[in-house]
Amino acid sequence: MLSEETVIDVRNLSKRYEIYQTPRDRLKQLVLPRLHQTVNRAGVAMHLSHPRPSPHYFREFWALRDVSFQVRRGETLGIIGRNGSGKSTLLQILAGTLTPTHGEVNVYGRVAALLELGSGFNPEFTGRENVFLNGRILGLSQREIEERYDQIVEFADIGEFIEQPVMTYSSGMFVRLAFAVQAHIDASIVIIDEALAVGDVFFRNKCYTRLQQLRESGTAILLVSHSMPDIEQYCERAILLDHGIPRFIGPSSEAAKRYYLLHQAPPQQDGDRVKNMQSVPKADEVDMQDDTGMHAADRAPSAAYIDLTGKAQVSDGKVRCVGVAICNEAGEPCISFRQGDLAVFYYEFELTGDIDVPICGMVIKSERGVIVHGKNSWQFDKDVPSVSGSGSRVLCRHEVRLDIGLGEYIFEVGLASISHRTWTNRENISYERMSSEIRRHCHIPDSGSFSVGFAMKNGVSILTHHGMANLRGDMTMTALAPLDLNQVEGH
Repeated sequence: MLSEETVIDVRNLSKRYEIYQTPRDRLKQLVLPRLHQTVNRAGVAMHLSHPRPSPHYFREFWALRDVSFQVRRGETLGIIGRNGSGKSTLLQILAGTLTPTHGEVNVYGRVAALLELGSGFNPEFTGRENVFLNGRILGLSQREIEERYDQIVEFADIGEFIEQPVMTYSSGMFVRLAFAVQAHIDASIVIIDEALAVGDVFFRNKCYTRLQQLRESGTAILLVSHSMPDIEQYCERAILLDHGIPRFIGPSSEAAKRYYLLHQAPPQQDGDRVKNMQSVPKADEVDMQDDTGMHAADRAPSAAYIDLTGKAQVSDGKVRCVGVAICNEAGEPCISFRQGDLAVFYYEFELTGDIDVPICGMVIKSERGVIVHGKNSWQFDKDVPSVSGSGSRVLCRHEVRLDIGLGEYIFEVGLASISHRTWTNRENISYERMSSEIRRHCHIPDSGSFSVGFAMKNGVSILTHHGMANLRGDMTMTALAPLDLNQVEGH
């Protein structure tokens, strides 16, 4: 049963395209199957033969297969996957510009869709004329467009170009005007397909602020992006598509990690990809014995280990996380800190297969999903232990000085690996090459949380800085005496 909050309901959606090698094959498909059916009917009527299947002169391509999900009012849903995974096809079906082959799609309310540059715009018309044209296409009356026109023009901020034909616009100006129209029509659903990537940083900030306002008013937003930080920051949930098949639907942070893991894995059978979700042991199940040659000081006290029951663990099957803990500088269990405190994070992994040189890392995110800090063993340039295959363990002790803003934070941990050859030559390896060669093995998207409060000085609470991070630097002030105008004139 659907909730009154549901604005999109998709059930078993599939979309098939017919791919023809030549125009002649398309003509054959148009004519010959009809002739074949006529012959079959005649043959059955005369009891001469049984009907035979009609010939096909095309190759089937399934852009989407058996996709089901729902979207609620005020929710932002991300749609991720590589090029060709079916993202744009799904959005076009939701927007009503494509029809599905199978399945059911119900959309409740007005849809504003920014799917591609030029959609709904006449290049010969001026920006002003296109505002009215696009508004009418989207279901607004002439009076409603006039009431919103000044807001649209102010948001687009393209100056006198509003009176010029849009064929003279740059791609950035085009997106500014198109988004401004879509964002001011009081839609129940806003669909955006990578269009905001064209704008500059100031315009993108304005767009995301506007999207936040729309979401708070109850508008549902569907966002397609190849930027995983954007997906994690702005979306509660995400759909991971791979060759038209939904591999995962759930929390955006987990979807992003599965996206990375999916596209480094070798091809497997449908339904098996990104299936490696292992159970995370409870705190009292973690083996705290020093059976790996590590000092006891490298491990947190048992009470500091977080109960990870029910949390997702995204793994390729070669590594599993067996413990995560957080302590203060004194080594005591702690989840409440003050600005400037030292937090010590512990995370431990057990190998169930062979890997190369291990790389451990951690990311700290704000409540809104903004990455505040992230660092791994490669960036610390520390020597790493050798691992001997299945049964080996890698233990990380990670210190972070919490020179960050007040608030609640989430942290996540993970383990990857790099080839011995690349690790040995790491001083000459660029970040781009490292990122392309790294192999992700295990990641817990939301490992735990902690809070940061006011610092203390002489028994008084103080705020050490404004904003998200306390950046290193210094400051000096100089006082100058008033300028004596008589002395200046004397010179």
